Amino acid sequence: MDSGIWEEKLRQVVQKKALYGEKVNGGATEKDIQALNKSLADETKVNLPDEYIKILYKINGIEFNGFILYGVDEELLDESPNQHVNGILENNKMWYENEWQRQYLFVGESNISWYVYDLTTKKYYELDNPSGSVCEEFSSFEYLLEKFLDDSLM
Repeated sequence: MDSGIWEEKLRQVVQKKALYGEKVNGGATEKDIQALNKSLADETKVNLPDEYIKILYKINGIEFNGFILYGVDEELLDESPNQHVNGILENNKMWYENEWQRQYLFVGESNISWYVYDLTTKKYYELDNPSGSVCEEFSSFEYLLEKFLDDSLM
């Protein structure tokens, strides 16, 4: 697999959303990401992984077919997004109410899964929702995103 695969799958999602007159969010700005990183560190003591930041520059969150990739929280954005952003800060504060979940940075979700970055192992996982059992391990965020988008297109 190479990183271009997730970009092709994203193009397919964009095309499907366009059929319904919906636009996907563009990338976040440097200022947006800096504001998010500062707020996240202040409120949760967590820093964003570089791989996730790289994707935020291309797409600031997405919601499609029950799959949600978190982005920069709307109150931190300079400009209004094309589509509602499920903010990573807001969602992680909610997930962190359960102590065991604090080992992760939650980057997305679906009806049956959580998509997370393990702060200890520095790896990405798909977890069963609600048990928290590991369903799949990914060597990079791009591979996780590829699976995420592929599953959303089914």
